[in-house]
Amino acid sequence: MSNVMLKVQDLHVAYGQSEALHGLSFEGHANETIAIMGRNGMGKTTLFKSLMGILPLKSGRIEVAGQDVSRDESFRRVAKGIAYVPQGRMIFPTLTVEENIQTGLENSKTRRIPEEIYALFPVLWDMKTRKGGNLSGGQQQQLAIARALVTDPRVLLLDEPTEGIQPSIIKDIAKALNEIRKLRGITIVVSEQVLSFAMDVADRLFVIEGGRLVHETAREKTDVDHIKAYLSV
Repeated sequence: MSNVMLKVQDLHVAYGQSEALHGLSFEGHANETIAIMGRNGMGKTTLFKSLMGILPLKSGRIEVAGQDVSRDESFRRVAKGIAYVPQGRMIFPTLTVEENIQTGLENSKTRRIPEEIYALFPVLWDMKTRKGGNLSGGQQQQLAIARALVTDPRVLLLDEPTEGIQPSIIKDIAKALNEIRKLRGITIVVSEQVLSFAMDVADRLFVIEGGRLVHETAREKTDVDHIKAYLSV
């Protein structure tokens, strides 16, 4: 049994005539977190939307746990094991915390929220009956991750999870992601501009620039200044 959970081969994605991703290839293994670093407009969100099936591929192939999902609609990809937390979190503001998490349980056999979810995010347990719209940005981000996790994914995609969140909560989220990866043995892919967060969670870091992956490094071999040079405008 291969431990490759996510395999991306020669991905080309275009908006109309204009190509946005030019032949991206990478793999994510079980129990591994990958960070895709890059400035705004370099292709991070385009990559995530194409992995999730929101944007169609021009060419290339995406596999999740050995299954080809390249032509599948988003809901089929979820059923095959991809979960996605978009930039801006997209929770339901008028539903309670508990109801928000339950929206992720559509395909679940029991329809019950696993206890480990609240163990990972104790603040959500305390706020179970509060409306999602009344949570802080950091709490909403934890809620969005919790909702994604109850779909029992093999691959968890997080687009800019630290955006607009205070540093203390960023640390909490990093800790929870490291815990989730160990507990579940899943692949986590985060797109990120905050290097300190990427260094807290990622085993490998990639840099995307102009729709191409231009740099790859293992965390322990990362030249921080080199990556910062890519991220500075």
